Amino acid sequence: MRNSFIILTLCLLTVIGITNAAEKKPVNVMEIGDPAPDFNLPGVDGKNYKLSDFDDADILTVIFTCNHCPTAQGYEPMIKQIAAEYKSKGVAFVVISPNDPKAVRLDELGYTDVSDSFEDMKIRAAFSKFDFPYLYDGDKQEVSRAYGPIATPHVFIFDRERKLRYTGRVADAENIKEIKSPDTRAALDALLEGKPVPKEKTKAFGCSIKWSDKRGSVKESLEKWAKEEVSVEKISEEEVKALIKNDSGKLRMINVWATWCGPCVAEFPELVTINRMYRRRPFELIAISADSPNKEENVLSFLKEQQASFKNYQFNNTDIYKLIDAVDPEWQGAIPYTLLIKSGGEIVYRKMGAIDPLEVKQKIVAIIGRTY
Repeated sequence: MRNSFIILTLCLLTVIGITNAAEKKPVNVMEIGDPAPDFNLPGVDGKNYKLSDFDDADILTVIFTCNHCPTAQGYEPMIKQIAAEYKSKGVAFVVISPNDPKAVRLDELGYTDVSDSFEDMKIRAAFSKFDFPYLYDGDKQEVSRAYGPIATPHVFIFDRERKLRYTGRVADAENIKEIKSPDTRAALDALLEGKPVPKEKTKAFGCSIKWSDKRGSVKESLEKWAKEEVSVEKISEEEVKALIKNDSGKLRMINVWATWCGPCVAEFPELVTINRMYRRRPFELIAISADSPNKEENVLSFLKEQQASFKNYQFNNTDIYKLIDAVDPEWQGAIPYTLLIKSGGEIVYRKMGAIDPLEVKQKIVAIIGRTY
């Protein structure tokens, strides 16, 4: 019986090992002169794109980038400008997101309003007005592994025969005024003139590719955050007014809620997500419960259930109108009520009722920044 158990255990370990090995698929390292790997990927415009769709182009530029990376976002305007400028010169541009969205941690989203899912890509493409195919390879990542991007963004330029002639960075700086080596432009110009590319390979700097084998890191982060301490303190009218003045040096988000408020309870997970995304930046989230002061156990129980490890307060007065006036004279009293307050006390966003999470995230990154 014992031998059978040992054999079964070894078999299971073997299967697990095979599964793990399958998750860590090899990534190709393309060399100058290699042919362009084929692809057939969905674009944010509802079409599927293949390599052959660009046969008419004299030069094909394939750029691997993503939504969330601050470096990738920093290069977005430059990529758009280059694509627009060289389109009429016979250069086709294809932009591919290689990231598995299930391998992106929430605390890696501190510089963005969206993650790297296909639906998120549609939002970013519309927001940034991309005028080129933006393709998704996050599910299987087979195309990305065939090209072998190191970071986002990573450029691959192919000649008329679709042989690789340049691979590496867009340029040596995100700021156009600081560029000393416009590598992508130099490669395109050389190829258009029938000359050798002056610098065929450069290093690509940016966020690492989120291969599917990094999903375990996401699970670990969620487990770690679930163990964080959750507490609630009583707060007075004067202390609320001090919070609104915001001398923290950070962008402050304040949400007034209650356990008996359906919309408050429904939107609360979004608050937890927003906190986990931006708390490493100059940002803080504070929640104030409008529950009766004697309902502290109910409030704390709910907060623990939600894993709300940000700063939580409960108003210490039964006169709820004092809370309303202390928070914002413009507030008519319905909850949830949410404010974004710059350091110094300027209210830049106020919302009575449930927030639009995307709208709030866009407001946040517009203030604290999308790049380093």
